[in-house]
Amino acid sequence: MVTSMTGYGRETVDLEETRISLEVRAVNHRFLDISTKMPRSFLFLEDKMKKVIQQSIRRGKIDIFVTVDGEGLVSQKLKVDWNLVDQYMERLEEMQARYGLSGELTVDLVTKLEEVFTVQEEEQDESRLESTLLTTLGAAVEKVVQMRAQEGAALKQDMLDRLSRIHQVIDKLSGRREIVIESYRERIKARIEQYVEEELKAEESRILQDVALLAEKGDITEEITRLRSHIEQFNDTMENKDAIGRRLDFIVQEMHREVNTIGSKSNDAKISEWVVLLKSEIEKIKEQVQNVE
Repeated sequence: MVTSMTGYGRETVDLEETRISLEVRAVNHRFLDISTKMPRSFLFLEDKMKKVIQQSIRRGKIDIFVTVDGEGLVSQKLKVDWNLVDQYMERLEEMQARYGLSGELTVDLVTKLEEVFTVQEEEQDESRLESTLLTTLGAAVEKVVQMRAQEGAALKQDMLDRLSRIHQVIDKLSGRREIVIESYRERIKARIEQYVEEELKAEESRILQDVALLAEKGDITEEITRLRSHIEQFNDTMENKDAIGRRLDFIVQEMHREVNTIGSKSNDAKISEWVVLLKSEIEKIKEQVQNVE
């Protein structure tokens, strides 16, 4: 089945006073490459989020964006290390007594002691957050899959249309074979007649042999047969449910190779014209294949 590698999905969910927005963007890539951009408090879910993607998508560059609006899912509390404060105060009082220092130990002095203060984060229940986020991600991924399927259908139809045109040209190439052989015969006769005035009946057999040799060198029957086979393989592969992009790319390369061989073998102007047309259509199919999963 032809599936595009390009897609986008977005979902939002409210969790108490917090709104979580989740976006999934997919573009072309040779393999499956997943990256995440989200708050640090969500990083414990990164591997599970990637597994959700892997269940539905097999190839492409996937970016997951998670943003949080509202009061946030993490509350902060200020903690005081009272034991450390006690030690500071005791040491300071000892210093005053030992060296006869004057002055009062004020709150301002204590607040400058950064080591005694720490900010701790208290997160919501992780199991609830995990369930909510993974469910939301699944809904966003489903939108991506739907968009990729729609674009894939359009890609498939475009490639089928181009394959149909290629098939028509191949039929013309096949029908041109006998005309090309007869053209070889006439050219050889014309060249010999330029130098020999008598009848060529006695040399007819040798001329036919030369024509046969030239025709064999320029025969494109095998290339046409293989080209037809490649088209059939391409059509069959498009119906496969697995990731097919790389397989299609290989078949297109083989099609291009056969057309190049046809072009190098033939000296016929009409065949050369058709070869240019074939190359153009195959190149356009190759461009489309780069978008297929």
